[in-house]
Amino acid sequence: MLLKKNWDFNGSGEMILVDKPLDWTSMDVVKKVRSLFHVNRAGHAGTLDPKAGGLLIVCTGPMTKRIEEFMGLAKEYEGTLQLGIQTPSFDVETEVTERKDVSELKPEDVRLVMTAFVGRQRQTPPMYSAAKFGGKPLYKYARRGRVVERAPRDIEIRQFEPVRIEIPVIEFRAACSKGTYVRSLVNDLGQKLGCGACLTSLRRTRIGEYRVGDAATIEELVALAQRLRTQQFSRYEAGVPA
Repeated sequence: MLLKKNWDFNGSGEMILVDKPLDWTSMDVVKKVRSLFHVNRAGHAGTLDPKAGGLLIVCTGPMTKRIEEFMGLAKEYEGTLQLGIQTPSFDVETEVTERKDVSELKPEDVRLVMTAFVGRQRQTPPMYSAAKFGGKPLYKYARRGRVVERAPRDIEIRQFEPVRIEIPVIEFRAACSKGTYVRSLVNDLGQKLGCGACLTSLRRTRIGEYRVGDAATIEELVALAQRLRTQQFSRYEAGVPA
């Protein structure tokens, strides 16, 4: 993708596939794109948690008008979860608050329950999320120890299956609709199994037809910005209009 010759971040705008690093927020990536390419307007099409990596679509200039379109596309993820532990955030962002024995669980039990989640359903956003209440992200209330009312959303789980099971650790693949919280899906799995579960890693691999294998790393974006600056300077020295 980064091999294209003509970039226009502000005029016609660009849609950039980025492989978001761990511990970066989605807005950190947007700010980096703005800084590297001197972009006036930019946004992303679907938040990834700081502890999740993978495909993030960043739009600049007039392409930001298509953000809602991209957000509506189906998503695919690969991740790992651990049975027998629970955290307030449903992932490793917060401390473990409960542990349960999972020695009696069998792989076939896990497969059966995971399969049962496939289909249309309603899911309540977790307290540790960017969903808004009273104009503020839910996680701001959660960090103060406050739980607020959240309206459930209609979602669809198209795939939720184990790739490898070594209890208590499960590697899985999930495909779902817009608005699905994989952390909540993992927590619900733990509740159904009666032992609790926590998401330990997550990577978004696809959004619609766009795949993480075609995405640029932050390092590649930095290199692109340097190359474009060098090209622009060379044209300036040669007297060629920018």
